[in-house]
Amino acid sequence: MSKTSRFPLIAALIALAVTATAVAIGWRLVNGDDSLLRNVVFQKTTITPNADGDEDITRIQYQISRNAAVSIYFENEAGDRFYYRQDKPRGAGQYEVLFSGVVDGFRLPDETIQGEILARLLPDGRYTWTIAATDEEGVTEQQQGELIVAGADPELPEMRDFSINRAIFSPNQDGIDDRALIQFQLMKEVAELRVFLLDDEGIERPIAEQERDVPAKMPGRHYFDYEGGVDNKATPPPDGTYPIIAIARDAEGQQILAEESLTIQFGGVPRADIFTPATGNALQFEATAVVVCDTLTFTLTVQNYGDTPIRTTGPAPGTVYDSDWNYNTLGWHTESGAWRVAIGYENEITNYPYRWAIGNVEDLQKIGDHYYLMPGERAVVTGGIRVVNVFGDRNPQPMWAGLIHEDVEISQFNTHVDPHAILVDLPDEGNFEPCPLREIPAKNEQ
Repeated sequence: MSKTSRFPLIAALIALAVTATAVAIGWRLVNGDDSLLRNVVFQKTTITPNADGDEDITRIQYQISRNAAVSIYFENEAGDRFYYRQDKPRGAGQYEVLFSGVVDGFRLPDETIQGEILARLLPDGRYTWTIAATDEEGVTEQQQGELIVAGADPELPEMRDFSINRAIFSPNQDGIDDRALIQFQLMKEVAELRVFLLDDEGIERPIAEQERDVPAKMPGRHYFDYEGGVDNKATPPPDGTYPIIAIARDAEGQQILAEESLTIQFGGVPRADIFTPATGNALQFEATAVVVCDTLTFTLTVQNYGDTPIRTTGPAPGTVYDSDWNYNTLGWHTESGAWRVAIGYENEITNYPYRWAIGNVEDLQKIGDHYYLMPGERAVVTGGIRVVNVFGDRNPQPMWAGLIHEDVEISQFNTHVDPHAILVDLPDEGNFEPCPLREIPAKNEQ
């Protein structure tokens, strides 16, 4: 081949090589090389994380070309390592985070901090930062640089003396161990303070703060009152033992967790009524008229249709009142949370003056020092009223039954149940003689 004919071939080969090189350069410019970790940027070399709004954070950017586990950590001059991210799975793409100096929780030597440190600021000092990525084949790449932390807030949002006033409580509005009080001493102002019960499904059930002299989120003693939601007719968690957790987060992002366990027993929303049979009356009086000094008796049935026991107190069924007495006369004063059946009338001076326990001892179950009608159970209640004069201004007098949850409520369907008009048969005014006096029945504990 002549020299003249070789020149076009050489020129063509050179052009092809130049083109291939240009394509390769263009490909890398557009798509990058085959490295796993690319385009790492740590925006600042110094941060002052003290929530003053000046140099508190730095922007971190990086790119990974394929699926990988990514770690971001810092090492101080002593070689101690602090993780911001540890082996977090990431897909191919560009990532950006704002770093405020807060890393996974750690304790300093000889430090006695109450609770678990979830997140904490790096102490002031010089650190080597590292971003490392490991792909699915085990290939690891990393890049490093230097970060100085200065002026960091060293105080943690600690909660000291975290406690619950009882280990077991029964949120069922029976007046016995119905509430649990959580309290602790918060050592600094915080941005967020949460207290909750963590149920078996991992759902947080918030507990409200009972504010006193210390405002919410401010340093001082804090109180949280828990009743299982029963006050709002919400069903409490099932009986069992649960963690009660408090988490405090300060303005810098540091977090402390405190925890104690609490056992729920006999929890539930109490539900009961005066049973109405298919035939007959819910409230049965033995007569519609009664002679002065005679006794008017009644019968009714109470049923517990809820899922928790309901507590009761005396006097026992069968007790006979004089019509000018009331439950205080017999020494059976109001007991918060107790259930009692009652008879009321239109002109009564005291609301539902005649009250009885919701069952006899044999109908009830003793739990601790108290008696309860258990879920699904019924009890027949009888009682009497010796009429010593007319009931108020009307005669006949409307009289009815009630089921009272003392100091809680008389529900709409448990008040003025089954009214009856009862006539008091009075002698002529000149022939009226006072009824014989009788002793007030002795108080026997129900």
